[in-house]
Amino acid sequence: MKALIIDDERMARREMRRLLEAHPEIEIVGEADSGHAALSLLPSLKPDVFFLDIQMPEMDGFEFVNAMGEYSPQIIFCTAYDAHALRAFEVNAVDYLLKPVDPERLAAAVQRLHDTPPSDTAMQDETPLRETDRVLLKGEQRTWFLPVRSIYLLQSEGNYTHVFFEGGKVLLPRSLAALEQRLNLPIFFRANRAQLINTRAITNVAEWFNGGLQVTLASGDKVEISRRQAALFRKQKGL
Repeated sequence: MKALIIDDERMARREMRRLLEAHPEIEIVGEADSGHAALSLLPSLKPDVFFLDIQMPEMDGFEFVNAMGEYSPQIIFCTAYDAHALRAFEVNAVDYLLKPVDPERLAAAVQRLHDTPPSDTAMQDETPLRETDRVLLKGEQRTWFLPVRSIYLLQSEGNYTHVFFEGGKVLLPRSLAALEQRLNLPIFFRANRAQLINTRAITNVAEWFNGGLQVTLASGDKVEISRRQAALFRKQKGL
C-alpha cells in the first residue's frame, strides 16, 4: 500500500515514518506539510492511504478530505486531540490515532487497512461496482463516503440523476443509464424509465394499474414498477 503522510509538524512526520518501518507492506511514497501541498501530490503519487493530521493551518484534515475530489484513499487520522473522533468516522476513516501514536494501536490500524477492501471510488468514473464497495458522493455542502448497499433509489432528471441514500441525497451529472451500468448488481432493479431501486429497501409490494406494481421503500418513498418490468420483477422474486 502506498502511503502519504500529511502533518504540518516535521517531527510528527519523522515519528510516523519510524513507526511504519515495522510494517513493510506500507510504502511511504511522500510527505506533505499542509493540505494544499498534499493535493498537489495526489495526481503523481496516487496513494492508497493517508496518515492525516487534523489541525493544520489554512486547511485542516477534514477540509482536505472534502477538497480531494475524485481521489478517495483510505484514511487514518493521527492527531493530538480526541474531540474529532466522531466526525472522523462520519467520513469513514479506517482509524483515529492519538499522538503520541502507540505502536500497538498503529498495528491494529494497519490491520484494518488489510481488512477493508481498497474499493472507495467516485461515482463519476466507469468502474463496475460491487455491493461491498464504498463510493464517494459530493454534494454542494458536504461529501459522503458510503457503502453501495446504502443507496436505495436513483431517479433520472434529464442527463442528471438524483441519488438517494441513508442520510441524504445528491444530484450527479450522470445519466441513470450510465449509473445503472455501474450498479449492475442483483440488489438493484430498474423499476421504470426514470427510477432504479434497491430491492432490499422494499417494505411493501402492492398491485397497481395495468398490471404494474407499486413498492414502498423503507424511506417511505413509493415507486411504481411499470407493467413490463413488473413481469420481470414477479419472475425474479417468485411472486
